[in-house]
Amino acid sequence: MFLRAGKRVILLMVLWMFFLFFSPASGQVVETDERALLLVEDGISFSKDSLFLMNFRFRMQNRAGFNTLEGDDFRVNEFEMRVRRLRLRLDGFVGHPRLQYYIQLAFSKADLDLENTLIAQPIRDAIVYYIVNQNFYLGFGQSKLPGNRQRVNSSGNLQFADRSTANALFNIDRDFGLFLYKTFPFSNTSELQFKGALTTGDGRNASAINNGLSYTGRLEYLPFGPFLNNGDYSEGDLEFETNPKLSIGITLSANQKAVRAGGQLGQNLFEARNMNSLIVDGVFKYRGWAVLGEYLERSSLDPITSNDMGDIRIVQVGWGLNTQISRMLDRKHELAFRYSKVTPDPEIIQFQDRVDEVLLGFSRYVNGHRIKFQANVGYKWLEGLSSFENVGNSWTGMFQVEFGI
Repeated sequence: MFLRAGKRVILLMVLWMFFLFFSPASGQVVETDERALLLVEDGISFSKDSLFLMNFRFRMQNRAGFNTLEGDDFRVNEFEMRVRRLRLRLDGFVGHPRLQYYIQLAFSKADLDLENTLIAQPIRDAIVYYIVNQNFYLGFGQSKLPGNRQRVNSSGNLQFADRSTANALFNIDRDFGLFLYKTFPFSNTSELQFKGALTTGDGRNASAINNGLSYTGRLEYLPFGPFLNNGDYSEGDLEFETNPKLSIGITLSANQKAVRAGGQLGQNLFEARNMNSLIVDGVFKYRGWAVLGEYLERSSLDPITSNDMGDIRIVQVGWGLNTQISRMLDRKHELAFRYSKVTPDPEIIQFQDRVDEVLLGFSRYVNGHRIKFQANVGYKWLEGLSSFENVGNSWTGMFQVEFGI
């Protein structure tokens, strides 16, 4: 019965996507979560002379998916049908075009961080920028840290319905503090970008106050110059780069006296811990091909914390890898493949499983990343590729509609 139900769900997904293949596609400005967008083709704009501008946009992600039982059992174990994200984004300037702002609010239950707190957290971003010039700007407020590329990518610019398992465990997410962005262009069209942040280390909407801070720095080198339409922070080569484009990045982050299992993310620890993150990533695009690679690592000298009752909470230390390769079949359709893995440090191996995951994805772009239809299917291993029968191994399938302006 479960197998027949799962087949019907997959069939409906395929038919839905088939009937949508004949819709027109058009391009738009790629949004970025590291600064305000002032010139947008989509959305609603309000302005008053040169003193005020507000761009108003929304987007939602509606999805339906399933997971099977462990091992090679194809019976459906659980269904997922929900609004994964519902976001409102407001950006623009006040008083002077140099003084910009970016606000992003979340409203779906899955987007409110209710897993780790009893209080809903609707504020994703709330930051004010001062634009010194085209290549230098400062920010103060809450925003994404300059971490791994896939995390900094807007969730609306992804090739798959979700980010990788490696990103889920080792990204450094959002925080509140001071941000700095500086680009060094060179005469041969290449450029070097520096991004830095001095933040609380406690994550978004944190209420805890401690005497530790987080220090994050990132360098990105683009040897062949900038990507078309901010394509280095948008998955897939929707722009069909006519010349090879490459960006290589490295991030170092030190979070002092962190109170959460992942630094800015996760459940509260029983004791504060110092933790360090290393991230190396890169993206390459050329004529519809795109390749993304990320290595993420978190370390802490004493990752295990406990209370008087003997309960244990751990710092999520270890390393992860994510690789993706994709090909645009034409201007509207894309095939993508992902392999991702998480390997915990030996100190916490009894509390954290090794995870390997492969995904195959197909996307139909109606209006670039703003309106698209995505289908993913994949398999997850818990203890290495040689083991196919561990409890917890499963097949997964997902269909998602991204719709926004």
